[in-house]
Amino acid sequence: MNNSILYRLDWWLILIYSLLIAFGVVNIYSATFNNSSTGIFDMNQPVGKQMFFLIVSLFSGVLILSVNSKFFEQFASIGYYLSIFSLIGLFIFGKTVSGATSWYNIAGLSIQPSELAKVATALMIASLMSKVQSDLKNLNTFLKILGALLLPFVLIIFQSDPGSALVFGAFFFPLFREGLSYAYLVLFVSITLLFFITLSFPIGLVVMIITLIIFLLFFILKNINKKIKIWPFIGSFMISVGFSLSVDYIFENVFEQRHRDRINIVLGKTIDYQGVGYNMNQSKIAIGAGGLKGKGFLKGTQTKGDFVPEQHTDYIFSTVGEEWGFLGGSLMIILFCLMIIRIVIQAEKQTSKFRRIYSHGVAGILFIHFFINVGMSLGILPTIGIPLPFLSYGGSSLLAFTIMIFIHLNFDANRLSEW
Repeated sequence: MNNSILYRLDWWLILIYSLLIAFGVVNIYSATFNNSSTGIFDMNQPVGKQMFFLIVSLFSGVLILSVNSKFFEQFASIGYYLSIFSLIGLFIFGKTVSGATSWYNIAGLSIQPSELAKVATALMIASLMSKVQSDLKNLNTFLKILGALLLPFVLIIFQSDPGSALVFGAFFFPLFREGLSYAYLVLFVSITLLFFITLSFPIGLVVMIITLIIFLLFFILKNINKKIKIWPFIGSFMISVGFSLSVDYIFENVFEQRHRDRINIVLGKTIDYQGVGYNMNQSKIAIGAGGLKGKGFLKGTQTKGDFVPEQHTDYIFSTVGEEWGFLGGSLMIILFCLMIIRIVIQAEKQTSKFRRIYSHGVAGILFIHFFINVGMSLGILPTIGIPLPFLSYGGSSLLAFTIMIFIHLNFDANRLSEW
């Protein structure tokens, strides 16, 4: 590594990363602790495997800092297609865990290529959008970028891993930053709201709500601009009603039973404290039991009693809440917010469009993971199996997020260099 880069590195971001990593190791150790454990390097325990991947991740990070920044743009497409091939290979060689065929089993270690695909896709999107003639208002450019997003998304969906697939929506953050019309965001939010409203209320009431909203929009806009035509509103009404009528079919035939159950629990249509809703309920109990200061390290009754299944993975925040309390949970949330804000600020300082787009993509991925995972643990979002970056147990996740952060650190340290 060039010694001069050490002086240009953002050591504050590295400090935040290190604190989150340390917090993660401590909570994984606590969530999986048993009397047979010999320490944090015990490879028979989850924390030992996490430490192994931490060493691999840090080695990868140092290697990334040693590489010329131009390398990542030049080889972005190669990395992307390699990640696509690794996702395709899962249909033949993949291992199925909890209904999702998302892992390779290599020498006793599970590797999840969808995590690394997020890094590759972030670089690919940045590469496509940074081309001289790239313009999101151009249909050809937009379709290329949309195709690059949909390919891994569809492959992961067919592996029954909707949580990992959902994360690829984070790449719309840099797209909006680079000029994508906010009409797409309004459309996405409208479809999502309409989907859940249709699931929550009788179809007759939903049609009445759609009619009222579209009529009010037409009335307001017509008073602002007399040239407004009614036909687009009639078209919107017909499409909205048609979509609402299809929601039930989509929900029953596209979503798996476990996903339908989790959504129904969040919507309040089903109360199930012993079945599908057990994990979520126990997580909420654990977080509530922590109070202000928490019960202390290795003293969580919910954690020690194994009342929260998969606590060291999807529900690691419940360990934080129970043993470190509101203060510990708040500190963790503050660290994530500081990391994301810092990355966004540094992205705006970039002299290279490629680097700026990539860093915004990283911030988007971190935000989606953080928001959904904490929301799952608090019971305000359905459980869809998304890890909490740097804290949840999972070597592939730790490696992928470390690579993301260190590529950003490389870009930030070299942002004043010629491209």
